[in-house]
Amino acid sequence: MSHAAKVTAFRTLHKTGAPFVIPNPWDIGSARMLEGLGFKALATTSSGFALTKGRRDYGVTRDEALDHCRDIAGAVDVPVTADLENGFGARPEDAAQTIRLAIQTPLCGGSIEDASGDADNPVFAQTLAVERIAAAAAAARAAPNGFVLTARAEAFLYGRGEIDEVITRLNRFADAGANILYAPGLPDMDAVRAVCSSVSKPVNILIYGDLKKHSIAEFAKAGAARLSIGGGLAWSAYGTLAGAAAMLRDGGFDMLSANSDGAKTVAPFLRE
Repeated sequence: MSHAAKVTAFRTLHKTGAPFVIPNPWDIGSARMLEGLGFKALATTSSGFALTKGRRDYGVTRDEALDHCRDIAGAVDVPVTADLENGFGARPEDAAQTIRLAIQTPLCGGSIEDASGDADNPVFAQTLAVERIAAAAAAARAAPNGFVLTARAEAFLYGRGEIDEVITRLNRFADAGANILYAPGLPDMDAVRAVCSSVSKPVNILIYGDLKKHSIAEFAKAGAARLSIGGGLAWSAYGTLAGAAAMLRDGGFDMLSANSDGAKTVAPFLRE
């Protein structure tokens, strides 16, 4: 597909009440595996990418993140959207510039969140948060092939979540031009239903905490349009590595037998 066709295909995937799962690769190999397994779109993960560099989440620069996004989106034929953190700066212009730079890559979309990086005040004040999304949306509208902007309200991840305030913020993000709305860390299905029924744009739900016990059908009934897992796959893969390596360190080689078919499993997704 052309880049414009990918953007259109990505927009079309978002149907309220008919969610698709968008997994989060952390490198080219994992991206190609996920594409080969049949997923229709992919999303980068800031925590998963930081992990590949031995850093904590938010530990990469904008240039590093965009280079990573360019690698992932350029390595697969399905649409890719990016975790662009908070736009790598507090000002609306920082968010806009991040989107303008992302448009220069093969990405079809990206997210801007309202996390501030300040431990005492972890999310931006609502007025500033809306101004940042408005600036990002203006930049996205200027993309020659289109760009799907996701606006994230992060309060629940920081223990500051109040559902009414988060819904108000999401609606203001929609009015400011966001295409997709996202409030990661929602505590339960009641919160998912409240968000999805109270906003005018498609909603991404992070499968996190107690939400892991629910099915895709339940999220569909609640009104979700997209389901993601953040850094879950990356952390699972690295956790498996840590366990196998600890066994090896202690003189055990059972992990070699357990993973003897690994090369055969992965080989079909690799390219010359």
